[in-house]
Amino acid sequence: MNHVRNKIQNSKTLLGPFPTFEVQETPYSPCELFLKWFQVALEHDIHEPHAMTLSTVDKEGKPDSRVLILKDVDEEGWYFATSTNSEKGKQLRTNSNVSLNFYWALIGRQIRIRGNAIKMDKETNVKDFLNRGKVARAISLIGKQSSILEKQSDFEEALSDQLSNLEDNPVEASDSWTLYKVRANEVEFWQADEKRQHVRLKYFLESDHWIKKLLWA
Repeated sequence: MNHVRNKIQNSKTLLGPFPTFEVQETPYSPCELFLKWFQVALEHDIHEPHAMTLSTVDKEGKPDSRVLILKDVDEEGWYFATSTNSEKGKQLRTNSNVSLNFYWALIGRQIRIRGNAIKMDKETNVKDFLNRGKVARAISLIGKQSSILEKQSDFEEALSDQLSNLEDNPVEASDSWTLYKVRANEVEFWQADEKRQHVRLKYFLESDHWIKKLLWA
């Protein structure tokens, strides 16, 4: 497998061309700038621009990360959903501090968000759950996410049972399904440059007001 290792070691990065980032024209709110950057990602046909890395910490202080999707964003925060019985759900129960990371390689842009994950109310959680696809709802209703699976056929049988259940009970919702709002206290926008003269702008929340600062690359 040395040829694969050689490919890794010799891979080129940040080839561009990339959009410019005029920091003097940025809005007061990081949410507004996020939406502007997301629009640029859409215009460049970025694949699944709503995919993001969620990082959490377990009860022993060990970090964990996984990719999931952004459900929504507004001035209150960034939203994602999961089961409270999942590993990330258990970790959030112990420590609600999280980070989110968006990376759109084609346009050389990365957005890093640090904040606190807050549970939404039951009505909102149920609404979000019922907006999911049927298979996704059936899998959630099995209620065994992250548990050990002895054989694939066990999963297929449980899924079949839940799909049948949803035929009879189409509005059944998982009690553990939860929508979280990440209330940010730091948001960094990173724009790559082919000559490595990257531009980094960070928003800090101080006394309910956003402060913007440039960072060294």
